[in-house]
Parts: sequence; C-alpha cells; structure tokens
Amino acid sequence: MAATPWGTSPVPPDARPRLTVLSGPSGVGKSTVVAHMRKAHPEVWLSVSATTRKPRPGEQHGVHYFFVSDEEMDKLIANGELLEWAEFAGNRYGTPRTAVLERLEAGEPVLLEIDLQGARQVRASMPESRLVFLAPPSWDELVRRLTGRGTEPPEVIERRLAAAKVELAAEPEFDQTLVNTSVEDVARELLALTNVV
Repeated sequence: MAATPWGTSPVPPDARPRLTVLSGPSGVGKSTVVAHMRKAHPEVWLSVSATTRKPRPGEQHGVHYFFVSDEEMDKLIANGELLEWAEFAGNRYGTPRTAVLERLEAGEPVLLEIDLQGARQVRASMPESRLVFLAPPSWDELVRRLTGRGTEPPEVIERRLAAAKVELAAEPEFDQTLVNTSVEDVARELLALTNVV
C-alpha cells in the first residue's frame, strides 16, 4: 500500500473522534440512553468495564461487564491496565486501557459510561476527552428511579442516594450537561457529541 502525503495514519489527527465520557448519578438512566443510542448507531464503541460485582439477572460476561475476582482486579490495577477504576457500593469497577486507546487510534468514536471518580481519573490522564454529565429532571425523579429498580437492598439504595448528592454537586466539572427528560432526545444529543453526525 502506498504511503499517503500525510503519513500512514488512517485518519487525520484533527478528524479523530475524541473520547467521550458519560457520567452522572446512579439511576439517572446512563445505561438506557447509551443502549438507545447504540441500537441506531452501533459504530459508537462502548467500552466494557471490568467489575468485581456479581452479575445481575440477564447480564453477560464480556457484553455488559467483564466479571472478575478481587484477585484479578488487583492485578489489573497493579499492572496499570486500567484507564480508571473506582470502588462503589462495595464493588470495584474499571476501564481496560488498551482497548480504548486502540479504538481511538483507529478513528472510532469511543464512549465510556462511568462514575464521577472514574471521570475525574480520565480527565487527569486524557485531558482532551469530553466529559458529559447526565442529570435527572429532578431529585424526586432520581429517588423514584433508584427505589423502583427493586434489585438492591435498602442500605445499598441509601448509599447510592448519598453518593448521588455528591455526584450532582460535581456537575460544574463537566464540559457539557444533558438533562434526561427524554431518552430519545438525550441519545441524539450524546451522539452529536461523539462526533458521529
């Protein structure tokens, strides 16, 4: 294959999609928005996190999460294989670094759906990334969504609500805020932010 005048890079650097990080309080609807967007636009690559949490009903290893043991997570962290990691509600979550960097290098739009701690770590290590905050329409609506899941005991819900107050206060740290009043509208706005238009 002949070399192009601008080198061997498949995509000119200024045309490369940036890493987009979606964060927000637990229960705000991040997963729902991302699933809706990717149904129509599967070319947006969603990083699959590793977690020490046990699978919920219907969750598949390698699709929803990489379910790992505490020992495996220790190794990933020690070896610097995670772009970010955080502990939440007694479990650890992390984003495998290599897969994200490979997709970005290939010019593919990459989306991370992570918590506040993780978003801050990504901002520190990849300042060019775009941080998007997904906010609930109201606090009451967020409480309703969290308590309505029915998948977690009351003490976990209490921890999530306490964490949500902290997360909501961090909104000014983000580049953009989207309010989740309509999954379709937010998915469309998020899609535009990933440079897939």
